[in-house]
Amino acid sequence: MQLQHLWLFSIVWLFLAVVQPTANAAEQLRVYVGTYTRGGESQGIYACELDLSTGALTNLRVATETVNPSFLAIHPNRKFLYSVSEVETSDGKRGGGVAAFEIDASNGALRLLNKQSSGGAGPCHLVTDQQGKCVLVANYGAGSVASLPIGNDGRLSEAASVILHAGSSVNPRRQTAPHAHSINVDASNRFAFAADLGTDKIMIYRLDSQAGTLQDNDPAFATLNPGAGPRHFAFHPSGKFAYAINELQSTVTAFGFDPQRGALERIETVSTLPTDFSGSNTTAEVQVHPSGKFLYGSNRGHDSLAIFAIDAETGKLTPQGHESTQGETPRNFGVDPTGNFVLAANQKTSTVVVFRVDPGSGRLSPAGQSIEVPSPVCVKFMALQ
Repeated sequence: MQLQHLWLFSIVWLFLAVVQPTANAAEQLRVYVGTYTRGGESQGIYACELDLSTGALTNLRVATETVNPSFLAIHPNRKFLYSVSEVETSDGKRGGGVAAFEIDASNGALRLLNKQSSGGAGPCHLVTDQQGKCVLVANYGAGSVASLPIGNDGRLSEAASVILHAGSSVNPRRQTAPHAHSINVDASNRFAFAADLGTDKIMIYRLDSQAGTLQDNDPAFATLNPGAGPRHFAFHPSGKFAYAINELQSTVTAFGFDPQRGALERIETVSTLPTDFSGSNTTAEVQVHPSGKFLYGSNRGHDSLAIFAIDAETGKLTPQGHESTQGETPRNFGVDPTGNFVLAANQKTSTVVVFRVDPGSGRLSPAGQSIEVPSPVCVKFMALQ
């Protein structure tokens, strides 16, 4: 009987030893923060861990030193991370850069693999396609988009496509030329969508991920209200709707999405601001909650996150209020994959603040957690391996 008890104890101990690391990993996410280094305080890309039970951010450190990594993208296999280098010239040549890094699974440190030209000046946003075959980048300064194939080792090849946008719009200060501000891929991995602030258009491209190329689509674009200034773009999890946040007019435009043609059809445009706000404001980021029930948009000036409920049938938005980001100039924010927390990056006050999400209403409440990161711009989550 004693031997039987000892055998059972050994089996239980072995089971706990095996599952415990997985359980711990599931309770945390790694968070990477892209920054501006031009002020001299930031060193590059930062990393920390988010506790999914408390919302605490811990173990902040520099993952790698690099110049102006203002936006980040994590490869689907979680082995590589890509960042823009938001500069006007790179390696002595006019145009910005894109950097590839290998992720150290044990501590999140980033090792530079290689750099390539982004195909234009001032790259400000990038993504990987759904299969991890290429990086797509938007160049604000040049008003262009580019696609860079990814090798099996995570390294980037030279751009396979560089497409220069054309046109202008009504704002005499910000819209005299094209300014590509973001690029995103639909769930089918067939189409890419570039929000161009300067032309008031969402440009639509066919994506060949195997070749790493972008090609013209029919329809070629969707239009926004004159002077809107579309900046970022997000799909609904259902694949039926998409949303553009418009920087210059502080609005969000809802679209119906045709996944066969890649076409966008405008549904409505709503304000991100309270009706009694009269100050200066520009918007930045837009994201849909993983549940598909809520949408969030960041206000810079009002310094808040606008909260909307999404109608599952029509895609229309109903305002649910605003939550102060407890800092100035929320450039970007992230909704963690579990949908429990939102992390807001306050660029001017150099803080990343954690908010808890009410699953019923989508409203936010401070979780009492924040960290200081110099000039934070972008927040990206990664499951621990």
